Amino acid sequence: MGKYFGTDGIRGKANENLDVERAFKVGRYLAYYYKQKGTGKILIGKDTRLSSSMFEMALAAGATANGADVFLLGYCPTPAIAYLVMNNDFDCGVMISASHNPYYDNGIKVFNHNGVKLDSNIEGLIEDYIDGKVDIDYCINDQIGHVVNYANGLEVYLTWLQKEYPLNLKGVRLAIDCANGSASTTAVQLLTRLGASIDVIHNDPSGININTKCGSTHPEELQEMMKNGNYDLGLAFDGDADRLIAVNHEGELVTGDHVIYVCAKYLKALGELNKNTAVTTVMANLGLFKALEAAGIQTSITAVGDKYVYEDMVKNDYVIGGEQSGHIIFKRHLTTGDGLQTALNLLKIMVDTKKSIVDLCDGLRIYPQLLVNVPVKDKEAAMKDEDVLKEVDIISKRLDGNGRILVRTSGTEPLVRVMVEAENDEICHECVYQVVKVLENKFK
Repeated sequence: MGKYFGTDGIRGKANENLDVERAFKVGRYLAYYYKQKGTGKILIGKDTRLSSSMFEMALAAGATANGADVFLLGYCPTPAIAYLVMNNDFDCGVMISASHNPYYDNGIKVFNHNGVKLDSNIEGLIEDYIDGKVDIDYCINDQIGHVVNYANGLEVYLTWLQKEYPLNLKGVRLAIDCANGSASTTAVQLLTRLGASIDVIHNDPSGININTKCGSTHPEELQEMMKNGNYDLGLAFDGDADRLIAVNHEGELVTGDHVIYVCAKYLKALGELNKNTAVTTVMANLGLFKALEAAGIQTSITAVGDKYVYEDMVKNDYVIGGEQSGHIIFKRHLTTGDGLQTALNLLKIMVDTKKSIVDLCDGLRIYPQLLVNVPVKDKEAAMKDEDVLKEVDIISKRLDGNGRILVRTSGTEPLVRVMVEAENDEICHECVYQVVKVLENKFK
């Protein structure tokens, strides 16, 4: 990670540690860089939080000031940016979003012309410019760039998805939670075209209600809908619609681990699971590893972050990978997680196999898990502390194959995350708070 760029771009509270001046500078340097390397065409999209339009204007002003032509996609899912950059002559794409974070946070995520998150070397060049280590001249006269309305690009993205998944969903009943975010522009539209009957909640963005008690991080209302209604599947998206948490007809969560299990088994049955391997991260539930092993499927384990999942998939030519949080990548289709595409894959499997999502998840036992985020002053020092390491070792020996402990830092916030999986909730709670107590005593 760099000084400003974390595992998922630049992120922070709007106009505090991420302000319009920084966004303006990012726009300027991207234009400067890509005017030398390419055509100078930059695509910009945004989620529905209040500050997104402010940052959109700042980025566009900076980029055009240095000669780039900026195409504004408007409100859209993050994967729409990745797809359109890959399949058009854009040098890069920028998504303005803080994903599942509260409305007052925001972020700047950059994709290169291959639809992949920006290389760390280029991020370093941008950081040097932000810090004043590099100076670049403004463009003048007819060298100043244009701003172009590219709202029709969203329809290009939806048409592509419909072509990739030509499903007949007539008779399928869905409950959808759009998180008052980017999915509000795409999910109901496409699934209705495919014939599904839909009831939708949290589909009215106000700028300050994105992710508020809704969406993939707060699916409780959707769970109640599923328990009380006659639905085949519930779909909860996050703020920028690149992840999905589903809900079965009993109101139980279908996490990213469930999706990987269901899709990997389906691909294996079709003979399409390359190298008989699914990719997941260290945060995947212990139950997933055991269930995939029982199904004869190998796992490749990466650090947390869909960026690292995708890198492993490309390096080893794996076709499916993802995270427990609902970021799932289908490499033959796209370079990043796409909540709507994940939903389409689940629906395709349900239609093809004529099985419910409950039946498809049979064989996967999710171990009880507790994750606690501990605010710390110095997360790197905390991870190296002898007392912390000693406590983690004690707990690892106690669990001894019937669970596990994982302690890691957040890539975007000053937090240490302590996670324990065990046979029951009581053991999880006891083990987690043994480590939390040490961290709070020494680093809070």
